[in-house]
Formats: sequence, structure tokens, C-alpha cells
Amino acid sequence: MPSQAYSRHDLLRVDPEAWRRILLATDGLGPLAAEPRRLVEGWAGRGWPVIVRRSTTGDDESAIAVGLPLPPALGKLRLGLAIPAGCVVTRVAALRPAQAMRSAPAHLRPQLAAAADLGARLGLRPAVFGALLWQHLTGLDYLRPTSDMDLIWPMPCGGVLEELLDGLAALDDAGPARLDGEIILGKDEGVNWRELRGELARPGGTVLVKSMHGTELRCARHLFV
Repeated sequence: MPSQAYSRHDLLRVDPEAWRRILLATDGLGPLAAEPRRLVEGWAGRGWPVIVRRSTTGDDESAIAVGLPLPPALGKLRLGLAIPAGCVVTRVAALRPAQAMRSAPAHLRPQLAAAADLGARLGLRPAVFGALLWQHLTGLDYLRPTSDMDLIWPMPCGGVLEELLDGLAALDDAGPARLDGEIILGKDEGVNWRELRGELARPGGTVLVKSMHGTELRCARHLFV
């Protein structure tokens, strides 16, 4: 499947044999130390996914650009790799807040439950990303006491944007984790919810819109016209 068929934040599981060929062909691990190298080499064999990222200069446009973050104890590096066309990959379902509660530390569970409730009230299905996602998927220690809680929200319909943004601000204020993440617009574009809330209150306020093609400043109010 061509790279254009995927969006930022999509999770993909790679066939282990294809994964070995990818690492061998690209030397994508570079001078990585022995312990993180062993972890990455066995990543696909453990059934762990990678995450689709935006391509950078020099990437093969026919390949799928993916990322793999290492846990903090192994350097917190973010490895960028490319899956050549024709390699076997399968999509992995997004992690929902209610699902993440099963592996989250006890102090984060009320905040996750509140996020799930907010989504249900507004008819939205947020997804968990960042450190909590990777800890849930791998069982490795990604979360730190200061880790954000990263949530991706689909673009709300029916005039509930303000309610969503106010609800996110309330979740952020209640803590214990700082709430981060994006609201996904049409055409695979996303904008940080906190930045959007602040700039919508300013005449002519602008926000940074991210997509698979790059970033662009746009008028916040025009995003929803």
C-alpha cells in the first residue's frame, strides 16, 4: 500500500522478516549502543508497532516513513525509518482512554476516565499517544512523573468545538498530568488543542497546522468556516 494511504499517528505492525531486511538495508540503527540495538532488532518480532511520521528530506517518497521512540532509560531517542513499498504491514487499532486505563498508573486513571466521558458526551473517540501509548503497547517504562498525557481528538461536528476545548482545559487543570495533543482536521491535518483555544480568542489569531506534507500557519477562525 502506498505511503499516501497512511496518516500521521497511524500505528503499523511490520512483518518480522521484512523488519530485519529494513534494518539491514538502511543501517537505520547507526551507532546505537548494544542494549537499545537488541531491543529495536527484536521490535517487530515482539509484535510491537511503529508509528507513521511525516517524511523528511531524503526519504524515499514511495516508502512509508515511520518512527520508533526508545524508552527514557535507553536514551529516549526517536528513530526514523522507512518501510519500502511491498513490505507486509498491518494497521493496529488506536488505543482508547478506557483501554489505556488497564495499564496506566493508578493516579492517571481518573483523568483517563474523564477524557473517555468527555468523548462519549460529545460523540467523539479520542486516541492515546505518547509515553502512555508506548508503555501500554510494550510494557516498557516510558512514563515519567512529568510525562504529558497525549490525546488525539477527531474534529468535532455540530458546533461542539467550544465545549470540547473547554472540556480539555478542565481536564488539564484537574490533572494530575499536563494534557497535550491535537485536534485532527480534515485532509490529515492536526492542530494543538491548547494553541487553538488560545488563538481562537484573539482576533486574527494563527495556529500551526501539521500534516504529512509539512507545517503551515493559518488563521484559527478560518479552520472551521
